[in-house]
Amino acid sequence: MPYHRPPLSKDYLAGTITAESLALRPGSFFDSKAIELELGVRVERIDITSGVAHTSTGAELTFDQLALATGARARRLGVPGASLKGVVYLRDLSDADRLRSAMVDARRAVVIGGGFIGLEAAAALAGRGIDVTIVEATDRLMGRAVTTLLSSWFSDLHETHGVTVRCGAGVVALDGKGKVSSVALADGSSLPADLVVIGIGVEPRTELAEEIGLTVDRGIVVDNRSRCSDPEIVAVGDVTVLPHPLDPTATIRLESVQNATDQADVAAATLLGQEREYSAVPWFWSDQYDAKLQMVGAPSAYDELVMRGSPDDGAFTVLAYAHGRLVGAECINSAADFVAVRRALAAGITLPVDRVADPTVRLKTLL
Repeated sequence: MPYHRPPLSKDYLAGTITAESLALRPGSFFDSKAIELELGVRVERIDITSGVAHTSTGAELTFDQLALATGARARRLGVPGASLKGVVYLRDLSDADRLRSAMVDARRAVVIGGGFIGLEAAAALAGRGIDVTIVEATDRLMGRAVTTLLSSWFSDLHETHGVTVRCGAGVVALDGKGKVSSVALADGSSLPADLVVIGIGVEPRTELAEEIGLTVDRGIVVDNRSRCSDPEIVAVGDVTVLPHPLDPTATIRLESVQNATDQADVAAATLLGQEREYSAVPWFWSDQYDAKLQMVGAPSAYDELVMRGSPDDGAFTVLAYAHGRLVGAECINSAADFVAVRRALAAGITLPVDRVADPTVRLKTLL
């Protein structure tokens, strides 16, 4: 049954919630809405002209309208030894169950990839008393998503919890006889490991879209009404590339549950012939140890940063400006700041640079 994926790398991996609590909706919901679920069935071919989807079971599903929500798959690590026992990914519930089982006897783990998934997994592993090393190929953690200031702060956070962080380190092989025992790096060093977690991003599932001739560029290209290059077809979620909500000259692929939900609302309206455009401000979150990161807007596209509060206190906000205009924020344990900045961006309001740094001024009073 459909379920929530974000908790897999957080509460579920930590063992604080059950698989049953992940359910997106109870089965009765789908029945009451006359929604038929074909579970364990893959659509292998689509005939647009006749309006028929051919499935792996040999069935033919006829349709008048088509929505593609095929999501993304975990990017695989292409080095020798990547298929050894003890090497796991974290994308779906079965991955999370395999990792939870492997954690029981693991003593030394290497996490390959310093993005959200890798860091959340590292925090969960360290919380179980496992010796953890994070290996990131680029020069900083979460480099595509956050400011350099926040990259440095999270690196320090993990190290205070006993995790070793290795940035600028390339993996050339995973070694072991049947089961992984070490990770070989490009500099000639080797890291002992009886568990390896790989979190190096995802690849959008665009095969069906390509087969039926839709425009694909880093994902299925859609407009602000979720329409594909064939306007009779809509697409939503991680598989899509859409106009940037805050920059009309750019496109973006948003790997977040928030985007999938907001985009689905727009796509449903399009299928019903209603006029509704995607205008939601992008936001993300991550839980690592006792730190809750909430990001909103495009904080990495900045020319000026304003610090609100102190990183030493474990609760602070970094506000990002571009040419004097507020473009985003990174909030650590600062939910009120996050809500205020999200409202400001949605309304096109720029909070004054000369006032936001004062933590005694509540940001919502500046709206």
